[in-house]
Amino acid sequence: MATAEPIIMPGYQGEAIHGPYDDPDGDSDADGGVSDNSDSSVATAFERISAAAPRGWRVELIEGEIYVTPPANGEHEEFVSELVDQVTDRRPDRSLRNYTGIGLNVPGASDTGHVVPDLAVAPKGSFDSAEEWHDPSAVLLVAEVTSDSTAVRDREKKIHGYARAGIPVYLLIDREEAEVTVYSEPSGDDYAQGAKHKLGLAVPLPEPLGFELDTGEF
Repeated sequence: MATAEPIIMPGYQGEAIHGPYDDPDGDSDADGGVSDNSDSSVATAFERISAAAPRGWRVELIEGEIYVTPPANGEHEEFVSELVDQVTDRRPDRSLRNYTGIGLNVPGASDTGHVVPDLAVAPKGSFDSAEEWHDPSAVLLVAEVTSDSTAVRDREKKIHGYARAGIPVYLLIDREEAEVTVYSEPSGDDYAQGAKHKLGLAVPLPEPLGFELDTGEF
C-alpha cells in the first residue's frame, strides 16, 4: 500500500494544525510589522485554511484540531465505490441516498466540528440547501475508509463527533488492520456497541440499514 505524501500547507507542515491560528506566513510582528493573529479563533483559522486549500483537498475540524488531507489514492476510492454500490443495491428503503463529500456539522469537544465522511446515508433531500456544512440529524449511517494519513482520527476522534450527533451507525473500514467495525447505539460521546469483523466476511449492518455488507468484494 502506497504511503500518503506529506501534507504541506502555506505556513504549516504536517496534517494536524492546532488552534488558535497564528502566523500563517511564518513571520512575526517582531520582524516585519505583521499583525499578531494569536487571538483569532480556531473557527477563523479553519475558514482561512479551507479557502487556501488546493482543489480536491479535504479540510476538517475535529475535536478542536484542523486536519488537511490530500485527495485519496485509487485503492481508497475503490473501497468507497464498492461500499456505495452495495448500499445502493441492498438498502431496504429506496428513498435513501448515498452522499460522498458532504460536509457535516458535528458537536466537538468544546465547539462545533466540521467533518467530511467518505459516505453518509440519509433520506433524499436531506441536504437540499446551498450551505457547505449541514445538520447531521437526518443521517442514518456514516462510513470512513482509512488511509495511512487518516487512520488514527477515523479510529478515535471521529467516533466522538458522530456519537454526539446521534448518528445511528458509524461504519469503519480499516484497510491497515484488515478489519471492519460497526459502531451503533450512540450514547454521549461514544457508541455502546462496536462489533468487529475481519475484512472479507459478510458484515451485518443494524437497523435502519438492516442488510449484510459483503466485504469480500473490497
